[in-house]
Amino acid sequence: MISNHKLQAALDEIKDISKIDLALYTEKGKPVAATFSLEGDFEGAIASFAESMAESQMLAGCHFFKVMVEGEVEYILLAKTSAEDSYMVGRLAACQIRRLAEVYREQFDRNNFMQSILLGNMLVVDMYNKAKKLHVEQTERVVFVIDLGRKKDSSAVELVKNLFATKTGDYVTEVDEQSIVLIKDVRDMEEVKLKILADMIVDNMNTEAMVKVRVGYGNRVLNLQDIARSYQEAKMALEVGKIFYAERETIAYSCLGIGRLIYQLPMSLCEMFIREVLGEEIPDIFHEEITVTIQKFFENNLNISETARQLYIHRNTLVYRLERLEKMIGLDIRRFDDAMTFKIALMVLAHMNYQKAEEQ
Repeated sequence: MISNHKLQAALDEIKDISKIDLALYTEKGKPVAATFSLEGDFEGAIASFAESMAESQMLAGCHFFKVMVEGEVEYILLAKTSAEDSYMVGRLAACQIRRLAEVYREQFDRNNFMQSILLGNMLVVDMYNKAKKLHVEQTERVVFVIDLGRKKDSSAVELVKNLFATKTGDYVTEVDEQSIVLIKDVRDMEEVKLKILADMIVDNMNTEAMVKVRVGYGNRVLNLQDIARSYQEAKMALEVGKIFYAERETIAYSCLGIGRLIYQLPMSLCEMFIREVLGEEIPDIFHEEITVTIQKFFENNLNISETARQLYIHRNTLVYRLERLEKMIGLDIRRFDDAMTFKIALMVLAHMNYQKAEEQ
C-alpha cells in the first residue's frame, strides 16, 4: 500500500502548481493527506458518497471525486471550489492518485509473487502465467540476502528499496524478521561486479542506516523457478561464512571452498575425524598466544621468518612455539601435510562448536 507520506507529497506538488487545495480520504471517511483543514465532520458524507453510484459531486464548498483502482473505490478526493478550475484540477489529481495507487499495487503484487517464488510456494505453470500477467520478464538474476543480525527496522528496508526498487527488473522483498532479500537483474553485470555490488550495499547500510550488515549471494540463474535455488545458496553462504569466514562482510556461494563441504558433514563423521587427528581429548590449544601464532603462520604460507617478523618475536621463539604445539597435537604444522590436516581439523571443530551452540 502506498504510504501517506508519498500521497501528501503528491497533493502538495499539485497544489503548488494549481494553487487549489486538496484533501484525500479513505472510502470510510478517514483522513489520509490534505493541503488544508476541513471545517466540520465529513466522515458520514464521504462514506455515503463512496457507496453511491456518482463519480463526482459537490458538497459544502468542495468537489468530491472517487479514486477507483481495479474497479474498487480506493480513496475519496476533495477539491475546494474557491477557484474556477477546481473541478478540472480535481479530476486530474484523482487520475494522478489512481495511477500512483495502481503502480504501488502492482509493485506489491510483484513482491508477493517474488516471495512465493523464494519460498517455493508456486507451481511452475502458475509461476509463468502470473509472471506474464505482472510483466515480470525472464532474465539472469542473482539473489542477495542482507543479514541485519537483528530485527530489521523500516529505515534499513527503505534504504535498500531506494537503492534498487526503482530499477526495472530488480525486486526488494522480505521473508523473515532479520534479513532483506534483493533479487537483482544481472544480465549486463560481470562476475567481479557482483562482489563490488555486495560491498556497496554493506557500505551504504553502515553509513546511511547506521546498521552493520553481512551480505551473501548465490549463483546466477535464468529461469524463474531457479530463483529459489539462488536464495538458498545466498542463505548458505551467510551461514557457512558465519562459521568459517567471520571476518568477511560479503561472501558468495561460489567462494565457500572447503567450508561448504565441512558444513554438510554429519556430526558423527566430524567427531570421528577429530578423534583420529587430535585423540579422545582435544588439547588446550585455544589460548591467545597459540591461536595468533597459528593464524599468522598460515597467513604467511608456513614461512617462519616472515611470521616471526610480523609477530615481532625472534625466529627461535616461533620455532619453540611450533615445537610445543607439535607435542600437544602430534602434528608438525611446518610440514605441508600436517598443516593441511590441522587446518581442516580447526574448521571441523568450528563447525561442531557452532552446531552445538545452535542446539542449546
